[in-house]
Amino acid sequence: MEDERTTFWVYILENPLGKFYIGSTDNPQRRECEHNDAGFGRVTYTHKNGPWRLVWKEAHPSRSAAVSRERQIKRMKSAKWIRAHLLNGAVPTRRD
Repeated sequence: MEDERTTFWVYILENPLGKFYIGSTDNPQRRECEHNDAGFGRVTYTHKNGPWRLVWKEAHPSRSAAVSRERQIKRMKSAKWIRAHLLNGAVPTRRD
């Protein structure tokens, strides 16, 4: 059962090539470190395409609300949309 005081987050990481990774968690800073940690023989998308930095996060009152928002953002499938609507053009890129 979820602790009523826990805040859940939707977060966006960006790598040096301007690619984004979108996820949800109860601890964005920990997840950023985990995505950048290539230890334990992990070979995942984020481990192969990092380093990543946290560029955006949004608080939600429940895990289900955070996951719903994460899916909404992922459906947009557009780095340009993310920059225009979530980052307000604050993160320049070489890709767009």
